[in-house]
Amino acid sequence: MRGQGILILAAVFAAFVILGILYESFIHPITIISGLPSAGIGAILTLMLFGMELSVIAMIGIVMLVGIVKKNAIMMVDFAIERRSVGISAEHAIREAALLRFRPIMMTTFAAIFGTLPIAIGAGAGAELRQPLGVAVVGGLMVSQLLTLFITPVIYIYLDRIDRRLKRRLDPTFVEPADVKPKRVAAAE
Repeated sequence: MRGQGILILAAVFAAFVILGILYESFIHPITIISGLPSAGIGAILTLMLFGMELSVIAMIGIVMLVGIVKKNAIMMVDFAIERRSVGISAEHAIREAALLRFRPIMMTTFAAIFGTLPIAIGAGAGAELRQPLGVAVVGGLMVSQLLTLFITPVIYIYLDRIDRRLKRRLDPTFVEPADVKPKRVAAAE
């Protein structure tokens, strides 16, 4: 158990480095990783609620959560970055991303929850060993899903402002693109 904290920090750091390379930015990976604490807190609270220990198997579930929760934020942030590239403001871009990516985010989250629910219920031989993994994943996903849909857009807007200020300060020739009014978007599109 001593090395488990280092394992989670290494997983988060590896995710940050890969996202930094992917987006060629230090700001957007922070936005994406901002939802991870809610997943960890949700997993630990759910384990406490059911009277389970934070075992090695539960820690494996929390490491799994890093990838699953990160995917939700990537869907929103990637779409918003794409919309920003055509000149839409950060507020409009992340709002559009939240509306249009809501269904895929919910579908993949529910698939992960219902996929690990049999492990969390824990029926069958040796279920007590695997049960903390399922409980941690289900609880972490439920809490993070509720919070990520609200946290990620807010953090994206604030960090986008910081990113723009840094670009203006580091490159005096940087010109902010004019805000283009997006067409009205429906979530079903």
